[in-house]
Amino acid sequence: MAKPSTDVVVCGAGIAGVATAYSLAVRSGVERVTLCDPLPPLTLTSDKSTECYRNLWPNRPMVALMNRSIDLIEELARSSGNAFNLNRRGYVYATADPDRLVGMRRSAEAAAGFGSGPLREHRGSGSDPVYQPAPADGWEGLPTGTDLITDIALLHRIWPGMSERTIGALHVRRAGWLSAQQLGAWMLDRAKDAGLTVLLRRVIAVEVIDGRVAGVVLDDGTRLACGSVVNAAGPMLDAVAGLLGESLPVASEVHLKVAFRDHLEVMPREAGLMIWNDPQHVGWSSEERDHLAAAGRGDLIEEMPISCHGRPEGGTGSSWVLALWEYHRVVREPVWPLPEDPLYGEVVIRGLAAMFPGMAAYADRMPQRIVDGGYYTKTVENRPLAGPMRTPGAFVAGALSGFGIMAACGIADLVAAHVTGSDLPEHAPAFTLERYEDPAYQRELEELTETGQI
Repeated sequence: MAKPSTDVVVCGAGIAGVATAYSLAVRSGVERVTLCDPLPPLTLTSDKSTECYRNLWPNRPMVALMNRSIDLIEELARSSGNAFNLNRRGYVYATADPDRLVGMRRSAEAAAGFGSGPLREHRGSGSDPVYQPAPADGWEGLPTGTDLITDIALLHRIWPGMSERTIGALHVRRAGWLSAQQLGAWMLDRAKDAGLTVLLRRVIAVEVIDGRVAGVVLDDGTRLACGSVVNAAGPMLDAVAGLLGESLPVASEVHLKVAFRDHLEVMPREAGLMIWNDPQHVGWSSEERDHLAAAGRGDLIEEMPISCHGRPEGGTGSSWVLALWEYHRVVREPVWPLPEDPLYGEVVIRGLAAMFPGMAAYADRMPQRIVDGGYYTKTVENRPLAGPMRTPGAFVAGALSGFGIMAACGIADLVAAHVTGSDLPEHAPAFTLERYEDPAYQRELEELTETGQI
C-alpha cells in the first residue's frame, strides 16, 4: 500500500506555523500542506503574549520585515472585516532622563531612515506639527513614524495620570495590538478551505533519502512522504533541528506576564502600550526590603532594568491591564510548566508606578491578578530565522523571540518563497542561516549593542 504523502509538512502550530501553513496553502497555492503539532493550534506560547506589534526597530532588515508583516496583517484585517480587532494605538516610550530622551530621538531618526516613517516633534511651540491622537479602534488613515512629545501639557492631556517626572515620550504610530487567537484562527480556517490538513501529532523523525528530505514519522507510527519540512516549532526549534542531525543558534528565555484588574482606573483606558524607558528601584518599604533580603531576593532591591510596560485589555467596561517586565531574562532549556516567580505580578504592578504613580495605591492590597507566560526563543542578535536549513528540503521559521505575533506573517511570507522557489525580497538574506557565514556579519555581531527587544 502506498505511503500517505503531502507536499509540505509544517512542524509546530503556533502563530509562526499557522501563518506559514496559510502562506503556503492560500497565498502560494501549494495544494497539499500538512500542519503537525501534538497540541491544538495556538495553545502553547502564542496565546500567552500581549499581542502587540510595531515597526520601530534598530536596523533596516527588521524594519523591512515588520513593515511587510504589518502590510499582510492589515490586508487580512480588511479581508476579514477586522475579525481580530487590529488597532493602531501605538507604543509609548516615556522617560524622566534627558540623556534617554536624546537616545529616543536618535532611535526614531535612525528608524525613519530605515523606512519606519517620519519623526515629528511636539515641543509646545506654534510651529509644531499637529498631533493626531490615536483612536481606540481601527488603523486606516492614521500616521506612521513617531511623535516625540516634550510638550508636557500635551503629554498629560494624552495620557492622564502619567508621572510628573516625565520629560518626554516617544509615540510609535505604526504599532498597536490585535487578537492573536482570532488572527490565527482566521488564517487556519482559510488554509483548511484551501486544503490544509491539521494533525494533532508530533513529528518524531525526518526521513532523508539521497541527501534530501523525503518524509516524516509521526508519534503514532504514521510515515508521511513529503518533499519539504518547515521547522516552526517555537521553543522546540532546536529539538526539531536535531531530527535532521542539525543544530540552530538559538536559546530560550522565560518571559512571564501578569493580567490584573485595575479597579482604581489608574491606566487610561484609551492608552497604547505604555513603556517606562528608565531603570528604577521598586518602591519597597524598609521592612519589605529587609524581608526580601532575608528571603534571598536581593535582586528585587537593586536597580531594576528599563521597559516595565503594560496596556489596557478588553473593550468597554473592562478594567483589565496586561503588563510585563522581564527583569531576569533567564536562559534555560524549555520545560513545562514554566518556572514560577511568586512575586512577579506584584513586582510588575509596583514597577508600573514609576510611570503611573497611582499604581502605588495597590502596594497595600494587590488587585486580582493572573500570571502566565512562555519562552522567547531567539538568536544572539534577536533576529529571526527564515529560510533553508542545511539539509535540502528542510526550512526554518522561528527564533521569533517576543515578537512572534507581529513578525509571523512576514516570516511566513519569506519561508513560503524559499519553499516554492519564488522571488525573494531584498531583506530575505538577513534572516537566513547563511548570514552567520559572512565575516562582515560576524564583526557586526561582535559590536552588537541593541537588539530592539522589550
